[in-house]
Amino acid sequence: MNRKLPSVPLLCGPNHPREYHRRNSVYAPVKTLVETFDVVVIGAGPAGISGAVAAGFMGARTLLIEREAQIGGAGINTGTIPSKTLRETALALSGIRSRRLYGVDLSLRREATIADFTHHRDNVMLGEHRRVGHRLDGLAVQRRVGSGAFVDANKVCITGPGNETERVRGDIILIATGSSPFRPAEFPFEHPHVHDSDEILNIESVPRVLVIVGAGVIGCEYASTFCALGTTVHLVDGRSSLLPFIDAEISSALTTALTALGVHLHLGERVAQCVTHDDGKVEVILASGESLACDDVLVCSGRTSNTERLNLGAAGIAPGHRGLIDVDENFRTTVPHIYAAGDVIGAPALAATGMEQARAAMNRALGSDLKRDVASLLPTGIYTIPEIGSIGATEESLRAAGVDYIVGRWRAADTPRGCILGDDHGMIKLLFRRDDMKLLGAHVIGEHATETVHIGMIAMLLDAGADLFNRACFNYPTLGDLYKYATYDALIQTRTSREVVVQPAK
Repeated sequence: MNRKLPSVPLLCGPNHPREYHRRNSVYAPVKTLVETFDVVVIGAGPAGISGAVAAGFMGARTLLIEREAQIGGAGINTGTIPSKTLRETALALSGIRSRRLYGVDLSLRREATIADFTHHRDNVMLGEHRRVGHRLDGLAVQRRVGSGAFVDANKVCITGPGNETERVRGDIILIATGSSPFRPAEFPFEHPHVHDSDEILNIESVPRVLVIVGAGVIGCEYASTFCALGTTVHLVDGRSSLLPFIDAEISSALTTALTALGVHLHLGERVAQCVTHDDGKVEVILASGESLACDDVLVCSGRTSNTERLNLGAAGIAPGHRGLIDVDENFRTTVPHIYAAGDVIGAPALAATGMEQARAAMNRALGSDLKRDVASLLPTGIYTIPEIGSIGATEESLRAAGVDYIVGRWRAADTPRGCILGDDHGMIKLLFRRDDMKLLGAHVIGEHATETVHIGMIAMLLDAGADLFNRACFNYPTLGDLYKYATYDALIQTRTSREVVVQPAK
């Protein structure tokens, strides 16, 4: 790109990107057969939208291409937001909290319909579509509906819904086409009751019996959501434990919680066959010989990058396993002016991380120092019932690295806020380096865990630890106090060797 953009635009005045855009004729559209943009973004999911917003904010003439009629990708339309909204709906309709807290059944007193299940989800999605659309329009980001494919390293051909085509040129190109559920060949997805994780959101009725194959994050989340609605859920996975990438103690606590909720776990099992019957029923036969008859099957077998339509070879890019695109630390592909972010580049493949990656990529590409890097610490939020929030090292990783550490724990039920919430399974686990009590990892399970974990994240980004939590005053009663009491638990263990005097303030 041969035009110099303002490195750090002001929020108002003559250097604001929109003023810069209007004053400088260099940004006026040139009427040619191939329209040229400073930045072309392919894919309007969380990463693509964030990349386009960042580029627009910096004054770049930006085009956002999305093959679906509605922007948002899996983040708004099929995954992140709708699945989390469905979880809250399930909690409300099931009356789980009212039964546990008050001994009163305030659940829906009739069989739930799919309309009950999706009404709030649809309203939340509509609101987010409007907010994102207004943000893009305010930054003069142009949009095209169609499937983008490379013609060469700078040109993209857009094929619209009616097969009409348009070619555009981008000085900088960001690939953010996301991912789709992987469909193993042994499952008959053409059957109306065999679903992937995108289709399950459009079921016609709430199943009485549901078999979920794959106990990863998506499988565990949907298992708890449907079980809360009264569905009999069987969760099948070939591994011996749930979510082995998280701290083992938290994984064990989740196993206990899901079992208490009513989820039937089939760990160390694999599916030998999935059989459909004329009456619409489905039968899942396990390798052990056990047969699970059900109304619906949900297959959660990972995801595949959406790169098959991009014609990456024309741009000089070779995709890897399941379509993944390799990038460097700046999210640049092997072609210097082409960047990629989000699920299309692989793990951690979370909406939040994809958004941060795209923002950093566009700042790098456009020469701005407003955001140069993505934080080295990335939180994990898992919306099971109960929730899980995690940041940093686990006990297993510290032991493998030979790091001497101290564990501080505290149960939510041993705090007034936890009792108010009726959180029987909640706990926090803090991992401190023994010699200086710096926080190395924070793991939370229970009500609002995906929010509470951020306190630990900020402490770690500040290279802080026990002293910070010991000095901090958290509102009473709140879940923030979990950090203070878990810290006291850890400090007590150092008392004899370090003569630490613990004097709780509350």
